[in-house]
Amino acid sequence: MTQFDLTDDQRAIQEMAQRFTADAITPFAAKWDEDHVFPRDTIKSAAELGFAAIYVSEASGGIGLGRLESALIMEAMAYGCPAVSAFISIHNMASWMIDSFGSETVKTKYLPSLVTMDRIASYCLTEPGSGSDAAALKTKAVLDGDHYVVTGSKAFISGAGQNEVYVTMVRTGGEGPKGISCLVIEKDMPGVSFGANERKMGWRAQPTAQVNFDGVRVPVENLVGAEGDGFKIAMAGLDGGRLNIGACSLGGAQRAIDEALAYTRQRSQFGKAIADFQNTQFRLADMETELQAARILLYAAAAKVTAKSPDKTKFSAMAKRFATDTGMSVVDRALQMFGGYGYLQDYPVEKLYRDLRVHQILEGTNEIMRVVIARELMRAAN
Repeated sequence: MTQFDLTDDQRAIQEMAQRFTADAITPFAAKWDEDHVFPRDTIKSAAELGFAAIYVSEASGGIGLGRLESALIMEAMAYGCPAVSAFISIHNMASWMIDSFGSETVKTKYLPSLVTMDRIASYCLTEPGSGSDAAALKTKAVLDGDHYVVTGSKAFISGAGQNEVYVTMVRTGGEGPKGISCLVIEKDMPGVSFGANERKMGWRAQPTAQVNFDGVRVPVENLVGAEGDGFKIAMAGLDGGRLNIGACSLGGAQRAIDEALAYTRQRSQFGKAIADFQNTQFRLADMETELQAARILLYAAAAKVTAKSPDKTKFSAMAKRFATDTGMSVVDRALQMFGGYGYLQDYPVEKLYRDLRVHQILEGTNEIMRVVIARELMRAAN
């Protein structure tokens, strides 16, 4: 990316993702949401374009792109369905963790099937008693010969019960972040079970449930990184995950603007189109300005994460906070322009409102993003 525009290659990637979305996602998204359908075949078809391993290295079978290219893909797919795009983002984050920190053994064992999405991966960090305070997690892994014995539960896990692979943060040592390690656990390992699918406000096109581990024996070779590296790995993954969820908000908000513009141009009140009222035009102008500002910040943060800039964590937190808050604000104003029709499932803006709301919570709540930003500011000032 130049300072002000995308490169030709980036535009080609964006257009490919937009075509895939228009053909395979947008026409079906409302039905998936209404019937709570998990479109596994559609999600797997994204792997044929490389979208299951966007920033997995080419040596491991991925397409080895940067975080900006990933954001462009996630934004494009979220235009059709934020829930599907976010689900693919989570798979990419889990695969990237294995590729970036795993041994050759664990990479060889899992990445070939993850790259093709013959197996799909979940990321397991949050627990019933530790959400924002991730370093307080309790799921325990005790070494027993050449296996770890894992006991505990993870909450709000996308893909739980459907996905085959679970990249899981566990406690192998004492309290605090240095006692956390990362293990790859498989769905069919004895002792793995799942709670009921959560009944959610949005994101209905993907399953979310609790994952339970009851004395699960996991081979030591499934350790990602060294013992005690888990929290570091989790936080590194979240830098990219925050960019992707911000990008999903950009895509959903762009769809909302486009839908609002089309609706207000064809809907008449008091003898003229709603779009001809200056109040409507000013509102649309503000929505577009704020969305473009969020997009530029997110793209800049993505470039910093790819370049491993010293301030990448601060920028990814700022971009996530701003993009998800802006996305929700844009969709809210778009819904208002539809009047009573915006509250009906007949129009996509109602689903966008429900889907984007959770983006302000996951990958670190926006309150925690402010904590991260302030902490980085204070550190730089010392």
